[in-house]
Amino acid sequence: MYVCSCFGITEQQVQQHAENGACTPRQIASACKAGTDCGSCVRRIQAILGRGACPRRELAEQGRSVLTPLDEAA
Repeated sequence: MYVCSCFGITEQQVQQHAENGACTPRQIASACKAGTDCGSCVRRIQAILGRGACPRRELAEQGRSVLTPLDEAA
């Protein structure tokens, strides 16, 4: 099912980006442009993100750093 008709982004694609670490609509937009044109899909994206586990959110709730140290990112 299409979530973003402006860019042809499906629910499955949004879920895949979420599994890869995108935890907010803004991060989804950075990954695939969904939500950056007319914006009508942003609430749907929020609902999809609210259903799944977010590794970064889980780390934050545990009080751990959600940012990757520079030496590990290289």
